[in-house]
Amino acid sequence: MSEIKVNNIQSLSGTNGPVVSGITTMASSGAMSLPRGDTTYRGGRGRGVFCGGYNPTAYNIMDYVTIATLGNAIDFGDLTTSVRLGTGNGSSTRGIVSGGFPATDVIQYTTISSTGNTFDFGSISYGTAYGVMSAGNSTRNLILGGAVVAQPTNSKTIDYVTFSTLGNSTFFGDLQDFKRYGKAISSPTRAVSGSYNTAPINALEFVTITTLGNAKDFGDLTSNQNACGGAASPTRGIFAGGHVSPADIDNIDYITFSSKGDAIDFGNLTTAKHYYGSGTSSLTRGIFAAGEKYSPTTYRSEIDYITIATLGDAADFGDVTQSRGQTSDFSDAHGGIG
Repeated sequence: MSEIKVNNIQSLSGTNGPVVSGITTMASSGAMSLPRGDTTYRGGRGRGVFCGGYNPTAYNIMDYVTIATLGNAIDFGDLTTSVRLGTGNGSSTRGIVSGGFPATDVIQYTTISSTGNTFDFGSISYGTAYGVMSAGNSTRNLILGGAVVAQPTNSKTIDYVTFSTLGNSTFFGDLQDFKRYGKAISSPTRAVSGSYNTAPINALEFVTITTLGNAKDFGDLTSNQNACGGAASPTRGIFAGGHVSPADIDNIDYITFSSKGDAIDFGNLTTAKHYYGSGTSSLTRGIFAAGEKYSPTTYRSEIDYITIATLGDAADFGDVTQSRGQTSDFSDAHGGIG
């Protein structure tokens, strides 16, 4: 083995170190390969995946985008069954879809960096549910509320699973209200939910993700609404669109996770529509895909995006592979992962 001794390496001018441009490769069992690219997206992270949906029948399709790059979605794989009104959430490696309609208690998962179909993860402990919500951090996924077939009303129950361990969900606590058709978003420590009871409401409530217990009051959205979408950075949460009878809205609201209080106006979507809880994000960008417009009902294909740290209106990102509403979404780089 040859030995090379170097005191320092400098540029030709002697003012700085070497500049390496282009693609550099090594072919050696003893070489060290340094990671490349923005740390947010190394190793394939930064994907948003849109699952299932309806138009005018339930779908099992999944498509995805790279959140940092504008463009149309491409095929990811298939869900185990065709489902709508489920809920999705992701860790840095795994995406989970829970519940849905036709009413099911199935929890299914996939590896986000590897395109392909979902597999069985377990079941929701409180029964077959649709219109559910989910949020979480890098280790724990919460499943909140929904319309539960075995109960006469919407559910207050909050369950959780650990992303890395297959199995049925476990009781976490209760929401303050019976809720369905809402959206939950999260920082690494808090999950905040906004939803629908027997009529649209504006109440927000939160839990600390690592501590079992009941939800507490956080504040209010700017309007009584249901079926909004959502996205989050580690510090700021977004609620977008929704339905306020008799019409859809294009409002985008935001909250600061660390400071309880009412939501504040952020901007507007490219068009008024409702999502039934869809929407996901990277640490910096929120995306809201597909969705529905009310009266007459039409199903959408466009993907809107925002920069979460900067107030303003949404802009066009691209389109999903199939116009539809009532999808479940997740990503591997959202604000709950941090």
